[in-house]
Amino acid sequence: MTMQASMLVWDNHVCMPLRPHDASFLPQLQRHRAAGANVVMINVGYGDDGIEAHLRMLAQMRDWIAANGADFRLIESVDDIALARAAGQLAIGFDIEGANAIGDQLSLLRLYRDLGVRWMLLAYNRNNRAGGGCQDDDPGLTAFGRAMLHEMARVGIVACCSHTGYRTAREAIDESPTPVIFSHSNARALTDHPRNIPDDLIRACAARGGVVGVNGIGIFLGHNDASVANVARHVLHMVDLVGSEHVALGLDYIYDQGELAAEIAAHPDKFPAHLGYAAGIAMTPPEQLGALAGELSRRGIDDAALARILGGNWLRIARQVWRPLHSAPN
Repeated sequence: MTMQASMLVWDNHVCMPLRPHDASFLPQLQRHRAAGANVVMINVGYGDDGIEAHLRMLAQMRDWIAANGADFRLIESVDDIALARAAGQLAIGFDIEGANAIGDQLSLLRLYRDLGVRWMLLAYNRNNRAGGGCQDDDPGLTAFGRAMLHEMARVGIVACCSHTGYRTAREAIDESPTPVIFSHSNARALTDHPRNIPDDLIRACAARGGVVGVNGIGIFLGHNDASVANVARHVLHMVDLVGSEHVALGLDYIYDQGELAAEIAAHPDKFPAHLGYAAGIAMTPPEQLGALAGELSRRGIDDAALARILGGNWLRIARQVWRPLHSAPN
């Protein structure tokens, strides 16, 4: 049984350049398609980026996908995933990393949903209007954050607590009407970094039906080692902890590593050097998806569990939470 031929493969977090007038990197998404991925979620903004910045990126991404429909398909409903797979297309949805994207206006959540946003973080490393970041003094989920979680559930956007502080994440898991995910977070029990999450958060997420996506970032995996063996180590730890029904992949591969280096240099508040942020961070590229599947199989993950980890668990969350674009929420 090969990954490409028989299993849905879903990378839940991919970073393309956040430059609305520069689509030159977007054809490189063929790398995910060629590697056997069927679904990717692409970041359209993070951190302190404002409303206009997010809308500009969504406009660019949607326009590019429409112009390249032979190979790529915008996800408008869960059904588009199967349709794209049958047509040999890469299905694309969007994600947003942090509540700054909506300012103080909850009604923007439905607009983002209608533009293809499928999951959204509460906070990105630092505190904001919704709650605490994982690299800040976390005050917990705010009243605005609680209202945001309920509106996200109503309109059909998955709530995500990667990059979010411990207290805020625990409170969000309890507050959200729908399962909360950690789209791209690794195990703190294996690598002690504030971006990683402790075992009790992994258990709490799973207990409410959520999923944790393991990323391929070397400083979070440990020793700046982004090998498939190191990614598998974090996957297997979580499988042992909560079962294969609650573990998946969100590699967090950053296509423009020059832009990453510039962002790290420009924002030491979000990317402090003492936490390992620097140019040259190792990353697991999409071309390693097949090797990662093989490594997990070699280390005892059977085909049914592997199918859940590679994409089935994200599909379950989508079926449970998403609404078709432009649908009227209850």
